[in-house]
Amino acid sequence: METVKEKKFQENRERVILAGVDIGNDQEEFDRSMRELAELAKACDMEPIGNITQKMESINKSLYLGSGKVDELFKAAGALEAELIIFNDTLTPSQLRNLQDMLKIPVMDRTTLILDIFERRARTREARLQVESARLQYLLPRLVGMHEALTRQGGTSGSMSSRGAGEKKLELDRRRIEHRISELNKELEEITKEREVQRKKRQHSGIPLVALVGYTNAGKSTILNRMLEKYDMDEEKKVLEKDMLFATLDTSVRRICTGNNRDFLLSDTVGFIHKLPHGLVKAFRATLLELKTADLLLQIVDGSDPCYQKQMETTNETIAQLGAGHIPMITVFNKSDRLEGKIPYPQIVRDKIYMSAKEDSSIEMLAKMILDKVYGDFKETCFLIPYQMGNLVSYFMENAQIISIEYEKEGTRLRVRCHPGDKEKYICYEERKTE
Repeated sequence: METVKEKKFQENRERVILAGVDIGNDQEEFDRSMRELAELAKACDMEPIGNITQKMESINKSLYLGSGKVDELFKAAGALEAELIIFNDTLTPSQLRNLQDMLKIPVMDRTTLILDIFERRARTREARLQVESARLQYLLPRLVGMHEALTRQGGTSGSMSSRGAGEKKLELDRRRIEHRISELNKELEEITKEREVQRKKRQHSGIPLVALVGYTNAGKSTILNRMLEKYDMDEEKKVLEKDMLFATLDTSVRRICTGNNRDFLLSDTVGFIHKLPHGLVKAFRATLLELKTADLLLQIVDGSDPCYQKQMETTNETIAQLGAGHIPMITVFNKSDRLEGKIPYPQIVRDKIYMSAKEDSSIEMLAKMILDKVYGDFKETCFLIPYQMGNLVSYFMENAQIISIEYEKEGTRLRVRCHPGDKEKYICYEERKTE
C-alpha cells in the first residue's frame, strides 16, 4: 500500500512519453531497448505514461518519426498531459528543432537522458568533471543549426562586429564551450596523473587487483558490499547500493582481507548499457582504464534478466574497446535466487559461478574462486633462514601464505606458498630434500 509520501513523490514526477523507431528485424531487441528507456526515465525521477513506436525501414532525417506518427504523438501528449517526450535514439539538431516546433513541448533524446542521470549521480570531483566534459562534447557539434531561428547575419565582411545576433551568439557559445572543454581536459589530466601514482603504488604492493565489470544494475556494488561485510565489517567502506540504473558512477577500490596474507583489492566501476554515449565512454576512459591493470575481471551478470546475453555482449564489446580483453575473467551469474530453482546455486562451472550476492555461501565460494585465480601461480616451498636474516622472515610473514613455522638450531624453517619471483629470488635459502 502506497504511503502519502510515495503518492506525493509520484505526483511530483515529470510525466513523459517514450518514442522509438524500430528499423531492424529483431523485435525482442527493440522491445528490450524501449523497456530500458523506461527504466532510465525512472532513474531520472520521471514517470513514463505512454509509448509511441513505429516500424520503419530507416529513420526520418527531418522528424525521426513519420509525419503522421508525429501528429499522433502531438495528440497523445495533449490527452495525457505529458510534460516531456523522450526519443530512444540520438537526435540531430534539426530533428530536435523540428520536433519541438511540431509537438509544442520539450523533447529529449536517449543520450541527453543518460547524461542527465550521470550528472545527478556524480559525487566525486572527477566524476563531475567527466560528465561535464561529455555533455559539452555532445553539445558542441549540435550548435550548428540550433541558432538558425535567430536573426540572420548582417553584412559580408568577416568581422565579428558585422555579423548578425544569431551568428555572434553561435560563435560566442562555441568559444565558451571549447574553452571550458580545454579547462576540463587539463583538470582531468591532473587527476589521471594522480590515479597513475595510486595505481603504481598498488602494483608495487603486490596485492592483486580484481575489477568488477558488467551491465548497470547487475549487482556489482552489492557484491562489493557483501565482500566487505564478510571479510572487513567496516560499514564506512560500503558504497551506495540501489536497485536502479547507474546508481553509482564513482570508481571505488576496497581491500578485501581474507586472512593468511591472501588479500586482494576489489574495484567497482561504472556500469555499461546498450547505446552508451560515446562521449561518456571517452570521458570516463581514465577511470575505466583501471580495468587494464587488473589481474582479474569479474563480469557480473543479472542471470534473472531474459536479455542477459545481449548485456554480456555489450560488456564484452566495451572491455575490448578499452584494451582489456586479454585479462582473465570470471563470469558471475548473480541473482540466481530469482530463477525459481532452474539452476542450483551456488555452484561453479569452469570459469562461471551461479550465485546470489545475498547469501554468505555464495560470497564464500566466489572469494575462494578469486583467490584460486589470483594466487594460483604461488609455489609451495620450504626456506631455512638464518636468525641474522630476521628481516627476511618478516618479509615472508607479510607477503606469503604461511603453512608452518619452526625454530631450529640453524635458523627459522618456513613452509610457505609464495610468489614465483620470491621463490627464485631467495632460492639460496630453500631447504632441499635429502635423498
